[in-house]
Amino acid sequence: QVQLVESGGGLVQAGGSLRLSCAASGRTFSDYTMGWFRQAPGKEREIVAAITRTGSSTYYTDSVKGRFTVSRDDAKKSVYLQMNSLKPEDTAVYYCASSRHPFILRSTVRYDYWGQGTQVTVSS
Repeated sequence: QVQLVESGGGLVQAGGSLRLSCAASGRTFSDYTMGWFRQAPGKEREIVAAITRTGSSTYYTDSVKGRFTVSRDDAKKSVYLQMNSLKPEDTAVYYCASSRHPFILRSTVRYDYWGQGTQVTVSS
């Protein structure tokens, strides 16, 4: 089993930056593809970014390309989401999740373990 804990959310003005962290415990972190998802009020949870086990491949949804960067540090059992040039439409609860699949999948059902989420609010 894997336990995931997100941190780093908060309130920021449009154009600002935040760095989300997700700390893992339990089974070998390096065995998992890691994803960042977000869910805004009244909307479905959507994938934002993901990174494979080795870090050799990443994925970004179109709306965050060029603004967000996903990375991982297996020694610290952590995955990060650097968010720059934030927009009000980025406001959501952000979740990290782990998947046993070796390649990136965008569906929430492909991810086995989830954190509790961290709120990101971007004011205009």
